[in-house]
Amino acid sequence: MSTLSAVAQPAVITVDELNARLDRLLPEIAAGAAQRERERQLPYEAVAQLAKAGVFTARIPTRFGGAGGSVRDVIALLIRIASADSNVAQALRPGFGFVEGLLASKAEGADAERERWFARYLHGAVVGNAGWEIGGANGSVSARIVREGDHYRASGSKYYSTGSLYADWVSAVALDENEQPVSFILPRDRQGLELLDDFDAMGQRLTASGTTHLRNVLVKADEIRTRTVEEGKRTIVTPFLQVFLAAVNAGIARNALNDAVSFATTHARPIKHSTATRSVDDPYVELSVGDVSARAFTAEAVVLRAAESIDRAWVAGLDSVAVDQAAVDVAQAQYVAAESALKAAELVFDVGGASTTGRAHNLDRHWRNARTVSNHNPRHWKAAAVGAWQLKGTPPPTSGLF
Repeated sequence: MSTLSAVAQPAVITVDELNARLDRLLPEIAAGAAQRERERQLPYEAVAQLAKAGVFTARIPTRFGGAGGSVRDVIALLIRIASADSNVAQALRPGFGFVEGLLASKAEGADAERERWFARYLHGAVVGNAGWEIGGANGSVSARIVREGDHYRASGSKYYSTGSLYADWVSAVALDENEQPVSFILPRDRQGLELLDDFDAMGQRLTASGTTHLRNVLVKADEIRTRTVEEGKRTIVTPFLQVFLAAVNAGIARNALNDAVSFATTHARPIKHSTATRSVDDPYVELSVGDVSARAFTAEAVVLRAAESIDRAWVAGLDSVAVDQAAVDVAQAQYVAAESALKAAELVFDVGGASTTGRAHNLDRHWRNARTVSNHNPRHWKAAAVGAWQLKGTPPPTSGLF
């Protein structure tokens, strides 16, 4: 029997138990990652089994049946998942972000919405996203939603629909007759909701981040969600979504280390003029692996520290100063994690000769994946925002990227 389908679920979920479940699931997920990426085999089973194993419940409060974990707990879990397959980890981002939004919401009816959605997560539900569009200004929305009797109809096209092909529910946003954004969430099988696997980036190819078409799709009144984002005000969910990307990079660096060690011990031969008889005894191979290890260690450390800053903001009651500090700390972590992952992915090729470039090994996926994740938000803007904070006390922009 596949380990992916043999995950027992005890009655009480804890962070420790979630980590134990990952111990059982991740080896098989990692074993197939390189081949899946090379052959474009979408990891439907891996995402579904992680959801059924309860990873999305890590932050759900214990009174709702979740593990009641901290942001740091969640990010540590995500680094582990990303170190097995960064595509799978990033595909989970909308689902985790949705949980954070539920936790932070103070809207009318928020308690009922939390109870409804947390119960769905406890039963293994997966939430995807279809918010971003292309062809207009960054962040602009052209999709439309109009009232039709007691319900609505939505039309338009979205891109960067991360994780939606794996999802049971897809969240989206469109403009109403008054040009105001309206958020809604639809079941994956709703007629008129079309999801395409056409994401063509060089890396993170299996995140299912392609096009979503809304073809006059029915949106029921109870599928409309209250928007809680205020113009010019930062929400704690944004730093969380940004540290999530940094966690994916930290996992990529760790994955690069795993492959560097594996290649050096099972495939590499010492160069002809080396004094070593085994590759693992060559001092330059040792240096390369040590360098990769240090960068993976650094990426993980800064990401976990940034996650702790978000936790402190929660403890402070989401005070605006604490939230701004969390945004700054996350920006620093993103900058360092991106640099670390990119360099670690480059150095993998120093543990062997030309054979490291063989397509069968697919070692270039680490750099391609890190480069793609890092390009979500230009990292130089992150450093500049931190510099402005240090020099003048200027908070980072409230653009949705800090």
